[in-house]
This record gives sequence, structure tokens and C-alpha cells, in this order.
Amino acid sequence: MSTAPRRPDAPPGGRKPVTIPHLAELKSQGQPIVMVTAYDFPSAQVAEEAEVDVVLVGDTAAMTVLGYESTVPVSMDEMVMLASAVRRGARTPLVVGDLPFGSYQASSELAVASAVRYMKEAGCDAVKMEMAGVSGGVADKRESVARARAVVAAGIPVMGHVGLTPQSASALGGYRTQGRTMEQAVQVADDALALQDAGCFAVVFEAVPAAVTEVIMERMRIPVIGIGAGPATDGQVLVFHDMLGLHEGRSPRFVKAFAEAKDVMVEGMRAYADEVRDGRFPAEEHTYSIDPGELERFREVIAPGKPWDAADFMA
Repeated sequence: MSTAPRRPDAPPGGRKPVTIPHLAELKSQGQPIVMVTAYDFPSAQVAEEAEVDVVLVGDTAAMTVLGYESTVPVSMDEMVMLASAVRRGARTPLVVGDLPFGSYQASSELAVASAVRYMKEAGCDAVKMEMAGVSGGVADKRESVARARAVVAAGIPVMGHVGLTPQSASALGGYRTQGRTMEQAVQVADDALALQDAGCFAVVFEAVPAAVTEVIMERMRIPVIGIGAGPATDGQVLVFHDMLGLHEGRSPRFVKAFAEAKDVMVEGMRAYADEVRDGRFPAEEHTYSIDPGELERFREVIAPGKPWDAADFMA
């Protein structure tokens, strides 16, 4: 019997849960799809209340919440734990678990087993997996497609990922735009179409020139979610911490901070620290009371130098 967190019921009168057919419908209607990352219960609640369509439990959690230098070290165990928390907070968005590095590359059997963990243990609706980077050989790309096809064949929805694929960043020469030459653009198109043919329900285009994306979109029958790929895609995705101004350091060109939440958080915590150090917090309104008679009895029982046994007062 599965112990996976069930998809919470939508509030009465609220939005209906987003499904894969609904995403396809949004594409056909020309309605942009909104996707964000989330990594825990509070961030999932924010995405829920903002009424986004898709929540990706991205392997970017490695850096944003776990403090790793890249996405490579994060484990499947860690990702399942985070995805479970997100599932508990996301009532209506489609929740997609990002398969981390090492959880699917070795074999199709491993890919299916990892995807099954997301579905059974975390209650995800789908998984995401990266295509081998543009610089990867034909054999690598065939293996990537084979992994996606195997997971789809197991009955698990797959979202693909092409262009800049962070797990292959070292092979790509770093976090660089992909598709700036004719040859690279052809490879991005070939990757996207191969994943579409493998049965993926959607594909992420990352760091691809807008004009290249626009041309490829003419061949895409499934929803395409862009991140640094221009406005021609069917939807957009941004990292939670980038979007809300929680990220430190230089951000990619495609990032826009829609809030400066970190400044507000630091300001609030500094005010808290100041009040604690000044003795202004907690004030009387932040404390609980006790009946004066009960307090006096308590004082008598534990008066200094008087022996007492808590067991005598336990029901």
C-alpha cells in the first residue's frame, strides 16, 4: 500500500486540479502556461495561492535550498523528500519531479525505477528528464530518448528538457546559450522533436535564442515551456528564488525578479533581533497567563529547599 502524499483536494469552489490534458488545451487555445519551481511546503503554498499551472520540484534545489555548488550532487532521496513536501502544499497545480543526475542515465530500468519513486513516494503527477546536451554524441542522445520512451511506456508522464541542460553543463562548456549556430539550432530542434516522438507531454526549452525557438515551435505539437527561450513558447518557468529576489549573486539574463523578498525577510529578522536584545520582545501581549491561585499553589510546591515529586501531581 502506497504511503505517497495524495494530491490534496481543491478547496470548495476553487480551481480544478490542473491535468496534462488541460495543458494541451491551454496550448490549443493560445493561453500561456505558468510554471514555477518549488522545493518545500511553504513555497508550494505560495504557488498554490498564486494559481500557477505547473510546479516543478527542480533539481535546482541542490543549490537554492541544500547549498550544493551545482545540481549534480543532489540525490534521489533528497529530491523525493522535497517533492513530498511540495505535494502536501500544492492542491491544484500539476506537480512534476525533476529526475536528478545519476537517477536515470545508466539504464532504462533505473530511469523507470526513479520515476516510480516520484509517483509512489512523493505523489507527483509527472517527472522531468534532461536530454543529453547539444555537444553530446548521437549515442548519448539516443540513450536519452530511450530513457524517456521507457518511462512513458511504464505509464508515467514525462516532461523533456532541451537546450541548456544543467546536468550536462560541464560538457557544454558551462552555462551557455545553446542554438546560436545553425548546427546547434538543428540539434536543439532534433532533440525537441525526438522527445515529442518519444511520448513526452511537454518540453522545456532553456537558454535558446528566441528566433530559433520561434522556428522550432512550428513543429511542436506538445506544450513547450520556455526559460530564456523567448515569448513564442506555450508557457514560461522561473526558479522560485530568482523570481522573488531570494537569489544571491549574478542572475542569468532571462531572470526577472518580481519582488525583493530577501530584503523584506532580512529587515524583519533584524527588527526581531533588535527587539530581543533591547528586551522589547516578548511583550505582555505575547505571553500566556495562569490563574493567580494556581500560581500561588505552584510556588508553594516548588519553593526553594522544599522536596517535591512531580509524580504526586500527575493524573
